[in-house]
Formats: sequence, C-alpha cells, structure tokens
Amino acid sequence: MSKSISDGFKDRRTIYALTNESTISDDRLEQLVRDVVLHTPSAFNSQTSRLVVLLKKDHERLWDIAYEVASTTVPSEVFEKVYKPRIAMFRKAYGSALFYEDAAPIRPLEDKWPMLKDKFPQWSEHASAMHQYALWTLLEAEGLGCSLQHYNPMLDARIAEEWKVPADWSLKAQLVFGKPVGGPGREKAFEPVEQRQFVYGK
Repeated sequence: MSKSISDGFKDRRTIYALTNESTISDDRLEQLVRDVVLHTPSAFNSQTSRLVVLLKKDHERLWDIAYEVASTTVPSEVFEKVYKPRIAMFRKAYGSALFYEDAAPIRPLEDKWPMLKDKFPQWSEHASAMHQYALWTLLEAEGLGCSLQHYNPMLDARIAEEWKVPADWSLKAQLVFGKPVGGPGREKAFEPVEQRQFVYGK
C-alpha cells in the first residue's frame, strides 16, 4: 500500500542498495512521471523540464555507457576506487529518470522581459530541482528507493546519441530507482530549525 505524500516527503532518503525490481507497475510509474511533468510549477509557466525514463535493459545500457565513458576519461585510480563500484551499484537498479531542461521556451520570455533575462536560466534550474524532488518523493511513497546522481556532462553526448535526445536539451541529473534492499547509510541530521525557519504575524 502506498504511503501518503506527506510520509513520502518525510521518509525520502538516498538509498543505494537497490534491486532490478519495482514495487509498482510500469504503467503506474509512467503515470507518476506524467503527473510530475504536468503539475510541477515553472516560472512564467515556461514548462522547460523534460524527463526521459529508462527501464530494465535501457537502464542497464545507460550505466554501461557510464562505465565506458568514465573508464576512458577519469584517472585510473579514481575510476577503480570510486566510479567503477558506484556505476556497478547503479546498474543493479530498476530504472533511471533523466532530468533535462529545454531553453527554447524561455527565449520568447527573455525577449518579452529583457530586464529579467539573466534570471530565466536560474528559474529553469529551479524548475528542474522541483521536478527531481517531486518524482523522488512520489517514488518513495510507492516504496521505491532512489539516489540522485550527476554524471553530466560526461554522458550527455552518448545519451543523446543512444536515445535520440535533442542536442539542445541540457541534462541536469539522473534519479536511479529500484526496490530497496537496505536503508540509508546514516540517520538524518538537522541543523536547529530555529536558525532556519522564521514566522512573523502569527
């Protein structure tokens, strides 16, 4: 049974120990992604975010590509100690959601609002972050474990070639997900909320 969205919000953690199984059907997963794309806000309703979801063999292919690229571009010692085991771990999961931003929708807005031109790229990044967090929370509520990765820009060209992603889309993050077989590595730690939250007029 799914958790509430509130529980998903509170329980969302980085989970690395994942299997190539899912707690929900592919149809349900597709609907959740659709809900995120349709209902996550963006500045001026620019709708700049794009999601590419890779499951099963396509997911494995993504991380095979990551292995190929990292093994030839990262110093060998770093590859062996860091990249190789991490990529193998990500490959064992069920899927990856790739978060892109498309700059085309904001160009007319930059022309219309030239005084805000330097802000639109920043707001596009905000939109991407909201999409990432929204999907992560929804997948947590469905019993899936996730970890957010950033293997861009090293993979951008190969991914674009493999899955026909438009060259002018900008890859921001990869959300790896699957059925969890372990918990987070450590307990949550919080800075004092009194130093981070301020309410006036109550």
